[in-house]
Amino acid sequence: MGGIALLCSALLLLDRLPRAPLPAEPKAVWPSAAELPAQGVLALKARGRIPVPVNMPVAHASSLLAMPATGPSVLLAFWFAGERESAADVQIAASSFDRATQQWSAARFVVNRHAVAEQLGFGLRRLGNPVAWRDKQGRIHLFVVATGLGGWASARILHLRQSNQGQDFAALSFEVDRVLPLSWLWNTSFLVRTAPLPLRDGGMVLPVHFEMGIKYPVALRFDASGEFLGMVRISSRNHLLQPTLLMATESHWLALMRDQRPAGKVAVAQTLDGGRSWADLPDLALHNPDSSVAGLGLATGRMFLAHNSSPNARSALDLSASSDGQNWVLVQALAHGAGHDEYSYPALAWADDSLWVSYTDQRQAIAWQQFSFSATSR
Repeated sequence: MGGIALLCSALLLLDRLPRAPLPAEPKAVWPSAAELPAQGVLALKARGRIPVPVNMPVAHASSLLAMPATGPSVLLAFWFAGERESAADVQIAASSFDRATQQWSAARFVVNRHAVAEQLGFGLRRLGNPVAWRDKQGRIHLFVVATGLGGWASARILHLRQSNQGQDFAALSFEVDRVLPLSWLWNTSFLVRTAPLPLRDGGMVLPVHFEMGIKYPVALRFDASGEFLGMVRISSRNHLLQPTLLMATESHWLALMRDQRPAGKVAVAQTLDGGRSWADLPDLALHNPDSSVAGLGLATGRMFLAHNSSPNARSALDLSASSDGQNWVLVQALAHGAGHDEYSYPALAWADDSLWVSYTDQRQAIAWQQFSFSATSR
């Protein structure tokens, strides 16, 4: 009992520790080439499943990364694959959507637990959610959840950087930078899940969450080369996780979050000063069955959210749109099933004048859909 009490006291202290303030107010930027018709209609252009590694029955938690318009790849997808979630053989897999063939490449592993542990100098028990970002020099950074002893609540966030030069997917490789220094408690228990928000100065804000005992969202700030600058808590509530960031204006952003409580709704917080301070807002009317959401702001008044719309299951995944981040309207049914069907952990990206969605399909594959916009009025 004494050990449990000590741990609880430590968690309470950790929750009250001051956070390093973010430096000068950052300005967010819209995705490149996101020029949308004022009354555009979203239309499905293509869909399918991303090839997964052979003999790896589980695929989960995908992340999409838009690539330069002049390069060979439209975008890259990253996810974890293995015998099962938390299995010893789980690695981070990746695939490239080739611009010339308009096809996904065969999947290949880009992060191996044993190789990473050797670089770190200590063992890792499991790997999880990957999130990718390109810095100002075009180098890819990968943020990956990793654990030692204990479960996901004892996880840390690994920061890896691209170690090869150029954009050749077949040569893509990573080296460990470090474990992100987020707490005095051995840098646990922080996890990453959703895409960063790009900034005008070339840096970004990475949404993460704390998960041991209580759950709360945090925003991390990085400069244009990927150096960690500081962090700030997003919500004062202790039951929210996996925040996704949407840009309303360059300084006004929303964080939409997973709610762990039964019968939860999509939770919301906002910042009006570029992430230096945050305030909770009333929950959205959208159901949240304790499941991850993915949001993306494409232009003023054009926000999209991929989310599970059933109150108590992950068998329905939808895409909704909003002009203000508060009122949402269904625009596409992404995947609907029944019973124990699962379509979950969506990711959104803008590339080649299209909105791309990826998501977990039955924990066995990563599905994708591509949408274009037509100027035809409804």
